[in-house]
Amino acid sequence: MLETLLFLQYPRCGTCRKARAWLDAHGIAYNARHIVEKAPTAEELAQWLSMSGLPVRRLFNTSGKRYRELGMKDRFAEGISEAECLELLASDGMLVKRPILVGEDFALVGFKETEWVEKLLVDAPSSVTSD
Repeated sequence: MLETLLFLQYPRCGTCRKARAWLDAHGIAYNARHIVEKAPTAEELAQWLSMSGLPVRRLFNTSGKRYRELGMKDRFAEGISEAECLELLASDGMLVKRPILVGEDFALVGFKETEWVEKLLVDAPSSVTSD
């Protein structure tokens, strides 16, 4: 049995809604956390970054208004440090790519169904559980 997962999401985000529906359809337990109302800390982000195996720039919501306002594309080109990135991400949940699904030893950033199936050992749709 899987531990309860942490699901960071922004309720108005279509991808987050799709991911949440997928979790629900597969009977996967999770604790939902609003990524803006309770933004992740720099420490949490550092841990999740390490668990994800991704470069720090992949934690950014590159399609967001705030990303453009901060000129992040140029800041990456200029060599912004990972620590600076984590502090920026922690300062505004809208900067963070979502959803993020965190387990005991993994963090999945964004919703790619094939990755979620592989990590959660779910064979869609045959593993749907009924009450």
